[in-house]
Order: sequence, then C-alpha cells, then structure tokens
Amino acid sequence: MRRCYHLLDVTINIILLVLLILVVAVVVGVITFKLGVSYRKKVAESQYGSAEQKARKIVDDAIKEAESIKRESRLEVKEETYKIKSDLDKEVKERRNELQRLERRLLQKEESLDKKAESFERKENQLTSREEQLAKIKAEVSELQKKHVKELEKISGLTSNQAKEYLLKSVENEVKHETAILIKELEVKAKEEVNKKSKEILANVIQKCAVDHVAETTVSVVPLPSDEMKGRIIGREGRNIRTLETLTGIDLIIDDTPEAVILSGFDPIRREVARIALEKLIVDGRIHPARIEEMVEKARKEVENIIREEGEMATFDTGVHGLHHELTRLLGKMKFRTSYGQSVLKHSIEVSHLSGLIAGEIGVDVRVAKRAGLLHDIGKSVDHEMEGSHVSIGADLCRKYKESDVIVNAVEAHHGDVEPTSLVAVIVQAADAISAARPGARRETLETYIKRLQRLEEIADEFKGVDKSFAIQAGREIRIMVVPDQTSDEEMVLLAREISKKIEDELEYPGQIKVNVIRETRAVEYAK
Repeated sequence: MRRCYHLLDVTINIILLVLLILVVAVVVGVITFKLGVSYRKKVAESQYGSAEQKARKIVDDAIKEAESIKRESRLEVKEETYKIKSDLDKEVKERRNELQRLERRLLQKEESLDKKAESFERKENQLTSREEQLAKIKAEVSELQKKHVKELEKISGLTSNQAKEYLLKSVENEVKHETAILIKELEVKAKEEVNKKSKEILANVIQKCAVDHVAETTVSVVPLPSDEMKGRIIGREGRNIRTLETLTGIDLIIDDTPEAVILSGFDPIRREVARIALEKLIVDGRIHPARIEEMVEKARKEVENIIREEGEMATFDTGVHGLHHELTRLLGKMKFRTSYGQSVLKHSIEVSHLSGLIAGEIGVDVRVAKRAGLLHDIGKSVDHEMEGSHVSIGADLCRKYKESDVIVNAVEAHHGDVEPTSLVAVIVQAADAISAARPGARRETLETYIKRLQRLEEIADEFKGVDKSFAIQAGREIRIMVVPDQTSDEEMVLLAREISKKIEDELEYPGQIKVNVIRETRAVEYAK
C-alpha cells in the first residue's frame, strides 16, 4: 500500500515537472516570438528606409539627366536654327547678287537699244533725204525721156507704140525664122541619129538571137517494127483504124511506105495524141478497140504533162517568173499551135528574147519587156475555142490572171489595135515584126490551110446535136460525131445536107469536101 502511494507520488511529481517544463517552454516561445517579431520589424523598417532612399536617388538622377538632355536639345535646336538661318542668309545674298547682275545687264541692254534706236533714226532720216533726192532725179529723168521721145517721134515720123510694134514684129520674124531653121536642122539630125541608132540596135539584137527556121508540118510518121503490124493496126474489117481515127480525129494513112504509118491532121495536139497512142499500142502489141481507147486516154494525159513542162521550160528559158499556173499551161499549149507554119511557142520565146535585148539597148526594164514578149500571143492558145481575135482574147487572159496594165497594153497593141502607152508595147511590136519577117520564119499557105480546117470544124460544131467534129484527109473530109439521143437516123441526112450547104456558102476550097455524119450507140456490161 505504501508502495502504491509512493508510486502515485512519484507519478504526480513527474506530471507536475512535465507541466512546469511545458509552461516554461511556452513562456520561452512567446518571448522568442516577440523578440523575432520586433527584430523583423526593425529589419523591415531599415529595408524600407533604404528603398525609399534609393527611389529618391533614382528620381533625382532622372531629373538631372532630363535636364541635361533638355539643355543638349536646346543647344542642338539653336545650332540647327543658326545653320538654317546662315544658309538662308547665304542664299538670299546670292539671289540679291544675281538680281543685281541682271539689273546691270538690263541697264546695259537698254543703253545699247537706245544707241541703236538713235542710229536707226539717223539712218531713217538719211534714207528719207535720199528718197527725196531720187524722186527728184526720177522726175527729171522722166521729163528728159519725154523730151527725147518727142524728138525721136518728130525725127522718125512714128509714135512710140508704132515703133514698139515695128520692133517686136521684126524681132519676132527673125526669131521665128531662126527657130524654124534650128528645128529643121534638129529634126534632120535627130532622124539621122534615130535611124542609125535603131538600125544598130536591131542589127545587134538580130545577131544575138539565133533561131530555127520553120519546120512545122501537118503530118507525123510513126515507124513500125514490120509491115505485119499494118494489118493489126487496121484490124478486122478496119475496126481498129476506125476507132483510132474516131477517138483522135486524125487520119491514118497506111500505104506502100515500108514499115511506117503516116498520121495526117492539121491539129498538132490531136496528131501528137495519136502518135503517142499508136506508139504505145505498137509496143504493147495488144491492138483492139478497148485497148485503143485506153491508150488514147493515156496519150492525152501524157500530152497534158508535155504541155505543162513546155510552158515551164519556156518561162525558164526566158527568165520570166511568177506567171499564173494557167498562163504557164497555155504557153505550153502553144507548142502545138502554129501561125503561118511557125510554132507560136517558139515565136513567143523568140519575141521575148528580142524584146529583152531591145529593152537592154535602150534602157527599159528588161524583165517587163521579156514578160510582155512571152505573153503577146497567149490568145492563140485558145482562139480556136473562143470567139474573138487572139489579141482581145490574150488581153482578157492577162487581165484575168492579174498581169500589170503595161503587159495588157503590150498584148493589145502588138498588132496596132490600140495605141501603145509605154515603150514596152512599142518594143514588143518591133520584136514581133522582126520574128515574123526574118527569112524562114513563116509559110503563108500553111496558115491559110490550117485556118480553113479550123473553120471547117467550127461550122460543124455550130449545129445542134453535134458532139465532136474532125477535119481529116487534108480537109477533104469532115467526120462528125452526133449525140444519139438528140439526133435520129433520119435527121442525120438533113444534118449532113445543112452542114454541106453552110460549108459551100462560107468556105473557099479546092475540089470537094465529104461530110461524114456518124451516129453510134454502145451498150456496155460487165460479167461478174
């Protein structure tokens, strides 16, 4: 029991000791806290005081710096203002000096103008006085002239007007007489020189132009490999030769001439077609109507190619370029046309060369002269197909294909139908006359013969129902193909009679002409 009380006392003492320790700790903590708070307060107060001092110092420094900047700015503004003011003063001074110089120059000019005005016034006064003196002198001279005229009129017995007329008439008569003599002398001299010069030019031109003699004929000879071929050409009952003559319009003469067939016809184009077709048939060996038609068609195309090539060759030989392709083709066609037996194409080329040579001698454009010479007979390529003379047809063709007025006039004037308007037209006239008049150029009878054959075909073609007509047998026969649908067998007799009557009325010809009218109907079918 006592031990328990003793333990209890010990425990209470311990508790009291602990409580005492806690109280003491609390007191010490409170005291420490207050001391810390007071210390921090003092520290804060000391820090606040130092910050305030720093702020004041910064403000003071800023104020000082602003005042220094302000002072510097004022100084700069003053300096700039001073500089501007000095520049302005300098410029004003320069302007003032310039104005002073101008004023001095104006004063000098005014002084010089015043001096000139004074000199002009003096000269004007001098001129006025001189004019007065001259007027007095003129009056005196006129009075003296009047006195002299009166004295001369008294001496001569003529008035001044009569004397003037007499003098003018005498002078005029003398001038007329001398002028007439001079003109006559000049004309004689000019004619002599012109004749001499023209003869020289034409002689030089003719010597420079070397051409062939006319060699055109109305027949062509086709050689045969053997006389046996003649029978094949004639065919059974003459069908082959009849077909060939009908398609070409050319007369085939198969006689005793060994290994040769003669083609007779006035149209060179048809004769060439027949010759080429016959040569092809001979080479091919198959001679029958269908093959003949095929070969004739090929020959026509070949002749067309020849025509085109000949036209191009003519332009190349003469140096004439830029022609319309249709004019070139017509030039080639003239290879197969003749005029008085002379090839029209060769004649045109010859005239072109002659025109160029003459133009070169007298200083005219050579290219234009050669072009006009080449085209002057272009109408002859189609004059048998169209109405009108070859001159008018040729001029129309040149206008159609945009040739120049100089070329058109040269074509129109080369036979004197219209007046030449340029030297080129005169040159072409001269060249055409030279080409036609030279020895061996033409055969008159051949031209007449060809024209008669052409007119013979034209008469037949004028009748209704005629399809084609061919003058054959040297003009002793005309073969006429009629359209079967338009002409009956009975009408053929009347047509033949009418054509023969018109030939008798309009043509002159030796012997008689056979009018052969043919009406043929064909039926063609193909076995498939």
